[in-house]
Amino acid sequence: MEILFAIGVVTLAAGGLGLGLFLGRGPARSSCGAADRLAIGRCADCPLRKRAETGGAR
Repeated sequence: MEILFAIGVVTLAAGGLGLGLFLGRGPARSSCGAADRLAIGRCADCPLRKRAETGGAR
């Protein structure tokens, strides 16, 4: 029973993300991308942000 509940929750989450993309809301933001809108610099030490600012590749 728990497995069916978990499958239902994951399906609803994936469906919500897909519906948002379909309706033109844009892709889901990562934690650093979402925190970029905050007034405080919560993700100042994010490795993805540092890599983007320095132009470095993997």
